[in-house]
This record gives sequence, C-alpha cells and structure tokens, in this order.
Amino acid sequence: MAGSIKVLIVDDSALVRRTLSEILAEHTDIDIVGTATEPFAAVDIIRHCVPDVIILDVEMPRMDGLTFLRKIMAQRPIPVVICSTLVGDNNETHMRALEYGAVEIIQKPTLNTQQFLRDAKVRFIDAVRAAAKADLRKLKRQAAAPAVKATFKPRSAAMAKTTEKVIVVGASTGGTEAIKRFLEAMPLDCPAIVIVQHMPENFTRSFAQRMNQLCGIAVKEAAHGDSLLRGHALIAPGNFHMTVARSGARYHVDVKQGPLVSRHRPSVDVLFRSAAQYLGANGVGVILTGMGNDGAAGLLAMRQAGAMTFGQDEASSVVYGMPKAANDLGAVAKELPLAQLPQAVLNVC
Repeated sequence: MAGSIKVLIVDDSALVRRTLSEILAEHTDIDIVGTATEPFAAVDIIRHCVPDVIILDVEMPRMDGLTFLRKIMAQRPIPVVICSTLVGDNNETHMRALEYGAVEIIQKPTLNTQQFLRDAKVRFIDAVRAAAKADLRKLKRQAAAPAVKATFKPRSAAMAKTTEKVIVVGASTGGTEAIKRFLEAMPLDCPAIVIVQHMPENFTRSFAQRMNQLCGIAVKEAAHGDSLLRGHALIAPGNFHMTVARSGARYHVDVKQGPLVSRHRPSVDVLFRSAAQYLGANGVGVILTGMGNDGAAGLLAMRQAGAMTFGQDEASSVVYGMPKAANDLGAVAKELPLAQLPQAVLNVC
C-alpha cells in the first residue's frame, strides 16, 4: 500500500509471526512485506523489498538476532524493534541491542506469548510507528559522539546560595542514547536529576546500572523515598510512576503504581506535574527525543510554575515528537541541540 509503513517480521516462532502479522494488519498505515524464520531468509526478502521497520527476535537458528542487527546497521541501516524473551533475563543482551542500534526493545514472556502479544498490541503499533520515523543517522552520530564534560559555573555568588535546583528529564524513543550523552556531560557537583525514560520493567535497572558505569555522577533506578542529592541521578523504574515530593527542606521521590497516563507508566507528565507542584521555580525541565506527546502538558505546568524549561531540537532528535508537542503547546522556553543542553541547563542552576 502506497505511503504505508513496510514491516518485516523475523522470528523462528510461527505463532509469533502469525500473531504479530494479525495485529499489525488491523492498521491501514502498516503493511507486512514479509515474515522470515531466521536472518538469512530475511536477507532474501530485503533484496526484493527493503522494509521501513524490522521486528526481530534474538534467539534464532543459523544466526542470532544481535549479530544480524549489527550487520544491518553496518551495511544497510533499517530501524529495528527487538522482540525477544532473552532481553528480560539477560541485561547484557538488552544493553548490546541498544548499543548496536535497536530503536525499541519489547520483552516477550516465555509463557502465554500469544496473549501477551495481543495485550501489548498498542505498544507494538506505537513502536513500529516510532521506529519508522526514527532518523538512524542521528542515532548513529549520537552514539559515536565523544562525551564532553560540562563545567558547573554559577552565574553569581548569590545564585550559588539560592535554594537548590532539581533537573527533571523526560524521554522516549531514542532517549537512551540522548540520556547517556546528557548524563555523561554532568559534573560531579551537578544538581539532583530525576528521569523518566519510557522503558519496561526490568530494563530500567540495567539501564541505570549501565549509566552508573559510564558517567561520572552516580546513577541508579529510583526506589520509593530516595532523596534527591547533588551529583546523583534517579531513573524511574519501568511500570511505576515516579513523582517528586518534599518533606521540609528535603526533596525525595515517590514510586508507585497507578493507571497509564498519556499511554505510559512511567509517564513523563506525572513526573513533570509533580515537579511543578513541589519544585516550582527550583525545577528545570528538559524534554528529549520521543514519540507522542507525553510530557508536553506537564512541562507547560512546570513553566507556568516558574521553572526554566528546555526542549531538544528537531535536528538532533531521533524522533521529534515529544519535544515538538511541548514546543507547540508553549511549554518550551528554549529549544537547543542535544550537545548544548547540558551546559545550558547547568547555566540556569
């Protein structure tokens, strides 16, 4: 179908191939151009019709999915959504998939797979649409760009003595690499940072651990009641909302269940709205690359509460969805390339 998103499904399970095909076929903007049981069969299909998106398993005969992913990105980059049981049990597999260039990762359960696929169909549709819009050239440039440590220089002695600031960040598609670059640029004495990255349960912990290894500041998956401390970043756990709260002079986070907000849990809007309420002008909001509009209304609330707000610009975004929605709403006070955001944020702190 002309103008539709062409999708190739590569999975050795006939049940998965059939179920995903049925789910995607329900949407007129998506066209299944083929299914393959393993990467070599996928290559034959790609020779005749290059898909816009590949849904790829990891554990397959003849060649594993990660090897295939790495070869695709090196030879003929195509947006890839990893769908596998292995990424939930193996943190290294998950992180390698992101490093090799996967746009999105979805964990399959080992049991009741068909029911899971049907229950998660909205997530699959969103993942395919986001992947189709992803600019892999930007993703590759971001991954290759050297980290540059920003310097923390208060604008004046008086500024250094004011109530401490808190940096509040939201991201989705393409956000893992954007957050990595943002955190790597943070100096050891940076303000406390709280982050919502759309990512499922179990993945956020490995992502936080990975960031902690790579960055100068301390990074961890947030736990209920964690204090916000200088030189520390907290990442919301998958499948839990995270909010900022205050007890006397102490800022901390609350981690809790709840309904999906803006189709997500954790939701950027939930975090940003709590920042507007409890941080006010002491908050600094940052919205990064991502599909959809989660965070736009919350960032506007932050700006209306006196916070300085930033958005990643279109040129450096893998998917210019969330930043655009926030900008269109008037929530973004200043839009900048990703490379300039860390220092700009620190300058207002």
